[in-house]
Amino acid sequence: MTGSRQHEHEHEHGRGHEHGHEHEHEHEHGHEHGHEHHHGLLGFLHELFVPHTHDAADAIDDAMEASREGVRALKISMFVLLGTTVLQFVLVLVTGSVALLADTVHNFSDALTAVPLWVAFVLGRRAASRRYTYGYGRAEDLAGLFIVVVVLLSAVIAAWQSIDRLIAPHAPDNLGWLAVAGVIGFLGNESVAIYRIRVGRRIGSAALVADGVHARTDGFTSLAVVVGAVGVWLGFPLADPIIGILIAIAIFVLLIGTIRSIGRRLMDGIEPDLLAAAEHAIAHVGGVRTVRSLRLRWVGHRLQGDVIVAVGERSLSDAQSIAEEAADRLREHLHTLDDLTVTPVLE
Repeated sequence: MTGSRQHEHEHEHGRGHEHGHEHEHEHEHGHEHGHEHHHGLLGFLHELFVPHTHDAADAIDDAMEASREGVRALKISMFVLLGTTVLQFVLVLVTGSVALLADTVHNFSDALTAVPLWVAFVLGRRAASRRYTYGYGRAEDLAGLFIVVVVLLSAVIAAWQSIDRLIAPHAPDNLGWLAVAGVIGFLGNESVAIYRIRVGRRIGSAALVADGVHARTDGFTSLAVVVGAVGVWLGFPLADPIIGILIAIAIFVLLIGTIRSIGRRLMDGIEPDLLAAAEHAIAHVGGVRTVRSLRLRWVGHRLQGDVIVAVGERSLSDAQSIAEEAADRLREHLHTLDDLTVTPVLE
């Protein structure tokens, strides 16, 4: 390369980097606001039951620390739900409410769903082997399938018990204690929901966030038990089994969302706005002309991906430097990203 051409090349390369830095603030702004926002009551309900499941600003970028955080969240929330279940079961014996029994059975199943997810987090720490060359992160998604089966079983039990009581009505006793049990169920589930969703967001675990949303829905079905108790107190004894059936329906509706979330992960689905943010980050790296191809996928609660970028007519060393900078920039914005391959194309 002649001196003048070398100077021209360096000038172009420098301008490319300046271009990337000039757009750094713009990129951060776009990434921050990449989500679809809903306003008013619809927005509140959407955020309450369909929270974002990917890469928060304070995400944990160390895979081992993320797994430890996930296991800790599962341990604490499981014992909280078990304690809630024990208290509610005692009150089931006192009140004889099938709505409360349905809620108690479902809370117990919620506690059990933490076990396979716990095992999956532990397996995910293991290094890749010659048989599982991509590691064991998929165990987390398989645990999600078990969660689906357990939730389905609890919904069937709740519906069966409620229909049986609807056919042979029997008003529950001790309505005051029944209402107390519903409040206990709500407080236990909501505290677990807040904790699981917060940790799930930080580590990028869709399964943990879904489990948190699951607990939140259960909290509101526990409040439905209180409504059933009020209905019986007002002289409508069928309110208890009707509320039990409504709880079963709510569980089935929740199950649809859980299947969709887990199925998307198993099919290597990715959130479109997450992909758009990644493309935007790479496109504003100095020297990158176009992003030819970008693929991302979740493996458990960690991201993997590969990207092909066009860098123009450059030396191989310059192209490699641009590729390394693109990888570093993407990891700055996607804290849950582990494996990434950046391939520069000289065109």
